[in-house]
Amino acid sequence: MKKKIKEQKELVEISRRGKIAGKKIIFTNGCFDLIHIGHIRYLEEAKKLGDILVVAINSDKSVRTIKGEKHPIISQNERAEILAALEMIDYVTIFDELDPQNIISALLPNVLVKGGDWEKGSVIGGETIEANGGKVVTIPVTRGASSSGIIRVILKRYTEDQGIR
Repeated sequence: MKKKIKEQKELVEISRRGKIAGKKIIFTNGCFDLIHIGHIRYLEEAKKLGDILVVAINSDKSVRTIKGEKHPIISQNERAEILAALEMIDYVTIFDELDPQNIISALLPNVLVKGGDWEKGSVIGGETIEANGGKVVTIPVTRGASSSGIIRVILKRYTEDQGIR
């Protein structure tokens, strides 16, 4: 499983070789903190769009900047390992920037995938992909499935009055 976790430089070469071999490279990114059924369904649909699915996750530092000091719940290395254990994912990498533009520009995947909560025209890296002959695909979100929703349920169920058993 850990062999699926790669540095960005390695992925550039893997992507290049894959394209030469006629493989379609799919790319998606996100925080992926507290994996839930929405993530699983999303990643399964993404994998159907090509041959090699690359998932880039935000580093702990970038997640904190985006979502606040209480995030992430799960460390970047553990999130990467959890994602690498999923059969539909071929490679996982971690990026430190606030957005994935640099890695998208370096990999130039054939397909850039985001959740349906993103408008196609606002997907970071979308213009780069389309300018290089690729396409941007949005996948509908699973209603009611979210990491923040899981956190809310935990907080509600395990308040200080009730305690954790």
